[in-house]
Amino acid sequence: MITYRQHTCLRFVATVLVATSLLSLSCARAQQTDASADPPAVKPVTDEYESARNRMVDALVRQGYLKTKPVIKAMRDTRRHEFVPERVVKYAYEDHPLPIGNEQTISAPSIVALMTELIKPTKDKVILEICTGSGYQAAVLSPLCKHLYTIEIVEPLGKQAEKTLKRLGYKNVSVRIGDGYKGWPEHAPFDGIMVTCAPHKVPQPLKDQLKEGGRLVIPVGRERRQYLYMYTKKDGKLEEHPVLAVLFVPMTGEIQGQE
Repeated sequence: MITYRQHTCLRFVATVLVATSLLSLSCARAQQTDASADPPAVKPVTDEYESARNRMVDALVRQGYLKTKPVIKAMRDTRRHEFVPERVVKYAYEDHPLPIGNEQTISAPSIVALMTELIKPTKDKVILEICTGSGYQAAVLSPLCKHLYTIEIVEPLGKQAEKTLKRLGYKNVSVRIGDGYKGWPEHAPFDGIMVTCAPHKVPQPLKDQLKEGGRLVIPVGRERRQYLYMYTKKDGKLEEHPVLAVLFVPMTGEIQGQE
């Protein structure tokens, strides 16, 4: 037999158990509600320089150097810091040239953007680049064209650029060590030719290897008197379109012996 005192004690214990159960059920429901809620959106970060790269591209768009969506995307996706020496990596997304060794430079992002827009690359075009340098311009062009052939006269730079491009997965780029003045006749004619070093005149082999209707983007001049031109080939002749004054490293090789 249960006494009155025992009965009262049992009622108290039961009340506590019921309250505890209700509290546990309430917490479980709250947890279930939280688990079913959408998690906060987290923007994926591809690398530590992504924000700096996006700021650079946004500035180039505002300044008018970048205009078309494919080129804008290519500039956003191309990691310039992978193409410069470690000592200058912190400046990779500033808009100015940087030294890459062997008395050569990587062009300022604004010039890369401008020249890429001028050549009007599309997925069906084959393009020739003269003066590979670090490979950055080739990396920007790669996703925009069918195939890119690029020539570098400085052997250490050419080999390093080829290594970097392969490491980063650019599969439609062919690199040759040689004199860019001569072009790459085995794969001519080209829909576009881009030259990122300055001859004092347009090399005849490049004129010959440009397809009818194609575009040639090239800086021309001596020392500090250079101008960037865009040429279009019409009826076998080049039509000249001046763009702006520039400063590039001079083209070396066979052209140096010509007047």
